[in-house]
Amino acid sequence: MAVSMDKSLTVAAGLLIFCIIFNRTNADVAPGSNDAPHRRFEYKYSFKGPHLSQSDGTIPFWLHNGNAIPSADQVRITPSLRSQKGSVWTKNKAAFENWEAEITFRVTGRGRVGADGLAIWFTSDQGLEGPVFGAADSWNGLGIFFDSFDNDAKKNNPAVLIVGNNGKLVYDHQNDGSTQALGSCLRDFRNKPYPVRAKITYYKKSLTVWINNGFTPDKEDYEFCAKVDNMIIPAEGFFGISAATGGLADDHDVLSFLTFRLTEPGQQEPVPEAEIPQEEKEKYQEEFEHFQQDLDKKKHEFQKEHPDIHGQPSEDNYESVNDREVRQIFEGQNRIHLEIKQLNRQLDMILDEQRRYVTVVTDEITKRGALTPGQPGQVPTEELDSLVKVQQEVLRNVNDMRNTLTESLRQMGNVHNQGNAAGTYETVQHFNDIKEHLHVVKKDIDHLIQRNRGPNEKATCPDLPPFPSCLSTTHFFMFVAVQTVLFIGYIMYRSQQEAAAKKFF
Repeated sequence: MAVSMDKSLTVAAGLLIFCIIFNRTNADVAPGSNDAPHRRFEYKYSFKGPHLSQSDGTIPFWLHNGNAIPSADQVRITPSLRSQKGSVWTKNKAAFENWEAEITFRVTGRGRVGADGLAIWFTSDQGLEGPVFGAADSWNGLGIFFDSFDNDAKKNNPAVLIVGNNGKLVYDHQNDGSTQALGSCLRDFRNKPYPVRAKITYYKKSLTVWINNGFTPDKEDYEFCAKVDNMIIPAEGFFGISAATGGLADDHDVLSFLTFRLTEPGQQEPVPEAEIPQEEKEKYQEEFEHFQQDLDKKKHEFQKEHPDIHGQPSEDNYESVNDREVRQIFEGQNRIHLEIKQLNRQLDMILDEQRRYVTVVTDEITKRGALTPGQPGQVPTEELDSLVKVQQEVLRNVNDMRNTLTESLRQMGNVHNQGNAAGTYETVQHFNDIKEHLHVVKKDIDHLIQRNRGPNEKATCPDLPPFPSCLSTTHFFMFVAVQTVLFIGYIMYRSQQEAAAKKFF
């Protein structure tokens, strides 16, 4: 009885603990929980392609510095060159109590190891240039570092570190900031198939970093990296992102930097700015007038170049889907037409060569008709007759192929003459006919090769008889003797001249 009571108490206690845990879990993750903050996009503290930069190379509401290169789709903070530094910073301070930033970037390089890394900032001042990943040291605020080079040789890089500073701390480069990091995680962010994404949330004095490693195209595939509670940062600050290279180099490209203001549930959202400052109004008005003048100038130039076009462009100026398909079909027919013409020219060359060859063989037969059967160098009449027949067959086959190609060209011309009135079905039929004719040409060529060559032999021309030499042995020795006598005479004559000349000295 006592044992039964103990078992009952144990089971009841277990059920009570389970119910408490279950209720608490449901309260934490229940759908539609009131703990989720409200997000509001802040465009003055964000950038994203396309049309990321303006025509003058600047980024709206942002300032780029150093080796940073803005473009239409991204900002290259540093190129893959040694000892480069660059950064981009917001022009205005952000006074958000709670905020969230989503950064999309790529770090790519040829080497197995890269350097130095990339940093995301929220500081009270703009750290335009310095030794800490391209930004100033002893900052006042928050720095999140994506360190790709292992300075302390502990094999703990690439890594993501969260480092806070009150303006008095000097960054510890030798130890990769590990002695100053408030939180960190090991994440390889170099040379990924998709862009790497970082989500940084500062909410209720708690900083959380999530990383998307870039292995999948899923933009929401985030993994937890680090969290720092009771994080104190400046009430107002500049957002920034910087990068640097050293002895090794990587391309550090930022595709987007999106900032959101977070508001606690039940708290009234701040009223957006109702009035734009007068200085910005004048600046935007000036830019608008400049763009309007450029537009009017381009319109005027276009009307001069196209006087026959007035008013709004009509639909006839645009190409429909059907027109584009027909145009592509005709372009393909033109290419086929050119290929067939080229093949026809090659067949004409072969035909001319075969005709000349038959003429030469026929002349050779006529010249050697009077030779006796036993004379050396005579070619048997049966072999010559068979060779002539083969060449005539070659000529006939080549003529057939030429006629086939001519028929293909005629059908191609018919297709072009029909124009847009021809339907898709008729065009396909003409293509099929051309394909059949090309198959016939290929078959004739294969047949011609088989007729001219055996399975394991090569086509050769008949050996010509040896031609008699114009220099006999007797003539050769006589020529050598005469040359020898002349040479000896010349030597004797020169010796006498030299002896006579010595008498005068």
